[in-house]
Amino acid sequence: MTFDDSRLDAPLDPLTEGVLRHLASTGARIRRDSADLDDVRRTVNEWGRPRGVLVVGPEARLVRSVLEPGCPVPLVAWAFQRLPAWVGPLDLVVVLDTDGQCAAQVAEARRRGSAIILASTEDTDSWRVAGNHGTARIPIASKDFMSAAVAALSVLGDLGLGPAVDPGQVARVADMVAELASPHRDLAVNQAKDLACALADAEPLTWGGSVLAARASRRLAEWMRRATGRIALSADAVALRPIIESAPRRNLFADPDLDGELRRPVLVVMDDAETGHEAVRHDLEHLCAVHDVTVRSVTLPMGIDERSSPMDRYVALLLQGSFAAVYLALGLGRLEEMS
Repeated sequence: MTFDDSRLDAPLDPLTEGVLRHLASTGARIRRDSADLDDVRRTVNEWGRPRGVLVVGPEARLVRSVLEPGCPVPLVAWAFQRLPAWVGPLDLVVVLDTDGQCAAQVAEARRRGSAIILASTEDTDSWRVAGNHGTARIPIASKDFMSAAVAALSVLGDLGLGPAVDPGQVARVADMVAELASPHRDLAVNQAKDLACALADAEPLTWGGSVLAARASRRLAEWMRRATGRIALSADAVALRPIIESAPRRNLFADPDLDGELRRPVLVVMDDAETGHEAVRHDLEHLCAVHDVTVRSVTLPMGIDERSSPMDRYVALLLQGSFAAVYLALGLGRLEEMS
């Protein structure tokens, strides 16, 4: 399917407007779902530090990625129905149940006497079975996975289990990205649209150095597959190296109509400003230069840098990738696949 970049600056139809509005309102959802956490904070602070933490739900691995570098107690992201045997009255179970699928884990945690932090809408089975004793409920109105994770991380940071996460600041970062990637900013000054054009006829290879940047790169590859129906790979440098080395040579005189369309890889670096992976990144970029593979970077907006919280930087990268994927689908006429 041919990519038409004129669609990116054309007037919005209802489908396009709805998809982009949902992305642009990420900050508003975070504010709404984290607006009333005072009672939750007071309840959790009375419990003290748990022996261990188990996180379940759609964004359990995101919560683990943020907490793990500094968490003073054992921490596990759990993807199974039955809780592990070690979970008991001294442990904390964090449940992110925005899709209504975690009632069994909540009920089992309650039977074992574990403390529970539940981020959920009020109409789920999890909310009804959680009980009142030993449970701190975070009402999530939006059913947004990201919003629930931010609210839970804010509370867990207060408990000393990870870095401080300010939902208001995360929401401001989301608003900043939404403004920079707005459909009303034309292609010349819109990095999300520019990235979509760069990937229109490519096979994207996405890479991130830190744990959270790598997670953002995996999400971007997933969205690119949905946007294009083609291959998009997220991997570490070792796995990407042979693909870059085997990239076909660019033929400046090739005619797509006669010779067929030849898609070449493009490396997309998710750059969250962490300095511990610069050598690996330099090696990858040098390899791309040797084999004539284009490199594009998703960088942090001005005002967000290595001193910002990990969650601020993750949301900045993630949303930029989200907008780029939507614009790519729009240019290919595949936006229905993203909605």
